[in-house]
Amino acid sequence: MTSIRRLLFFIALLPVLLAAPAHAVKPDEMLADPALEARARAISEGLRCMVCQNQSIDESDADLARDLRILVRDRLKAGDSDRQVVDYIVSRYGEFVLLKPRFDLRNALLWATPALLLVIGGIVLVCSVRSRRKIDSQPLTEAEETELNALLRPD
Repeated sequence: MTSIRRLLFFIALLPVLLAAPAHAVKPDEMLADPALEARARAISEGLRCMVCQNQSIDESDADLARDLRILVRDRLKAGDSDRQVVDYIVSRYGEFVLLKPRFDLRNALLWATPALLLVIGGIVLVCSVRSRRKIDSQPLTEAEETELNALLRPD
């Protein structure tokens, strides 16, 4: 029975695994040159739709995303490099338009925060372990030991 459940689970999961990412690029937007179209797709996959904010402009159906896709293709047809196209769009819409932000001095703390938290956590852990080791228990005095034995002795 377990193997049947597994088989049914994988059959149910198969459409999800085989689903291709949705692209909102319309045929009238596509470039005739396959190499330029591939470059445009690669660029647009890295740009955030400012309306949806959780999708790239390649996946979004929003009008602004369409305008950005057309702008990317126009810049590529004009002869811009991939970097120039991305820089142009970032200059107009800001760093937020990038799905993967660049590393620079303005956002260095944002990038370094996980590492800093790990280092601080490690230091706190080491300090707490060392402080526990330093606590030495002193042996009981004879009076304390006698009292303890009296308490533990069954009557």
